[in-house]
Amino acid sequence: MEFIDTHTHLFAEEFDADRTAVVQRAIQNRVSTMLLPNIDVTSILALNNCAGLAPANCLPMMGLHPCSVGSNVKEELEVIKKELFERGIYRGVGEIGLDLYWDKTTAEAQKAAFILQCEWAVELGLGVSMHTRNATYETIACLKSLKKAPQGVFHCFTGSFEEATEILKLGFKLGIGGVVTYKNAHLPEVLKRIPLEQLVLETDAPYLPPVPYRGKRNESAYIPLIAEKLSDVYGVSVQTIADATTASARSVFGL
Repeated sequence: MEFIDTHTHLFAEEFDADRTAVVQRAIQNRVSTMLLPNIDVTSILALNNCAGLAPANCLPMMGLHPCSVGSNVKEELEVIKKELFERGIYRGVGEIGLDLYWDKTTAEAQKAAFILQCEWAVELGLGVSMHTRNATYETIACLKSLKKAPQGVFHCFTGSFEEATEILKLGFKLGIGGVVTYKNAHLPEVLKRIPLEQLVLETDAPYLPPVPYRGKRNESAYIPLIAEKLSDVYGVSVQTIADATTASARSVFGL
């Protein structure tokens, strides 16, 4: 049995004290691969140092997070582009997308940065990991505006069946994390109407840990707990969940 965590910020300072142990726990829990989405220019060094700890297991991605889009966005994107096109070490473009929860004043700049990075992903043949807080339909509109859209994942999907349907029409996968285990989450009912083959697993560590670790630091070793919940939702074995989600992750990110 093999799992892939398609979205973990293992390079974050929350892991500074025990990062190597966290990687080892993940591997011991059959999480063979951890994809690490970048945040902005300031996180690049930590990202690549983290990936260097276990190059076969920790795979870096490169992108500019929408919450990092500010007055210096052009300069940040120049650095991101250089990393992507000149280093050749990144396995995806992310974390990119739109966030209209914290600051709507940057919406147009976010959209421009998102579209540009999607175009880079297409040019390089890389999958994308998309952040879409309070912006699902705006993100979909941006993707529809592209001459050609990349493959990718709507990270941390917690939306409605109607939103999921529109996402799947575009050929994207849904990233499912710890929220699916929460007592009052509506997500299990939505997922019952979604084919298992359209899902990938993720943690978004150190955030959003699954039950029974809610309120604590999340880590990739908890991926099997998400798979166990999905096995209940779909009425299939954990092995079936692992096989389907791992195959989807490999397809999206060319692993």
